[in-house]
Amino acid sequence: MRKIFMIAALLMFGPANAHAEGNPVRGADQYKEECADCHSVVPGKNKKGPSLHGVVGRTPARVEGFEYSDPMKANATPWTPERLDAYITAPKKVVPHGIMKFDGMENAADRADVIAYLRTLGGS
Repeated sequence: MRKIFMIAALLMFGPANAHAEGNPVRGADQYKEECADCHSVVPGKNKKGPSLHGVVGRTPARVEGFEYSDPMKANATPWTPERLDAYITAPKKVVPHGIMKFDGMENAADRADVIAYLRTLGGS
């Protein structure tokens, strides 16, 4: 009976914990699909949006050569994984009146994967 309980607990809680960390390989694919049209990962290469190289841990609105909106300039909370998760979920809730045209990513596992990928690009 104990074995069955342990297996059930692993099935219930194991996958959620795995997604919390994210998979950077899946995240790279998700990034290409959802983010790459507007954001580069090359340092100093901006597109419609700023380069996301080194975004994890960075203070918002700090990429050289990119003109940020006033609401984003007023956003001083560093881009921690938790903050990025909230922003990727619903950008306009985190930075009201921001100009990013992305409505958000509903799937928590996809967000965790994208953040895991972004963590491989430098930053803290």
